[in-house]
Amino acid sequence: MALISYRRHRFPPVVIQHAVWLYLRFTLSYRDVEELLAERGLDISYESVRSWVLKFGPAIARGLRRCRPRPSDRWHLDEMVVRIAGKRMYLWRAVDHEGEVLEILVQRRRDRSAAVRLMRKLLRKQGFAPTRVTTDKLRSYGAAFRHLGLSCHHEQGRRGKQSGGEFASSGAPARAQDATLQISGIGATLFERSCRCPQYLQPPAPSRLPVDASDLPIRGGGAMAQRDQRGMTTVRAPVF
Repeated sequence: MALISYRRHRFPPVVIQHAVWLYLRFTLSYRDVEELLAERGLDISYESVRSWVLKFGPAIARGLRRCRPRPSDRWHLDEMVVRIAGKRMYLWRAVDHEGEVLEILVQRRRDRSAAVRLMRKLLRKQGFAPTRVTTDKLRSYGAAFRHLGLSCHHEQGRRGKQSGGEFASSGAPARAQDATLQISGIGATLFERSCRCPQYLQPPAPSRLPVDASDLPIRGGGAMAQRDQRGMTTVRAPVF
């Protein structure tokens, strides 16, 4: 696997990776990432964040896919009706028993050929056949398994306690814990980097919005704003 080169960039790789991770992991805009980095003392424009995401985002994603562990051999397949541009389509989805999404495929039909296409794409992508597959009562799944020659255990019917509902939620605490560890690790790395390379850090800019007591709303028509201990002037609300 080729290493990602961060040459000819002003900021160190850990800062660039953290900015890309913030934008891709959370529902933030480029300006939101700029403000979050400014809170840590990093003077980075949102245009720099945008260029980093476009340049390093796909390469980082490919590296993470290669490092992902092998998914479970117990799969759950289902499909649902969606409308795309006013047309009725079927969204086929495959997940493992831990809730990890294996494949998502949009097709026009809900028959054997569509199920065969989903399974072929799954087998080609994962590289191994499952030992147990849980589906609904759609007969297209069984026909597709027989067509492909799969001898795995096939469970049909509603999802019970040992099926997708429990499995989909079972991975949530583990993933939340992993996310917490990643956040704490990135924070420690940035702090260590700031101690060794203080030239990359700048004091946070002061607020450009001065607060005036006359601009604050006063509740109550005859109420009077009391003078506090910091020496703010008394403001009387107008009476209409």
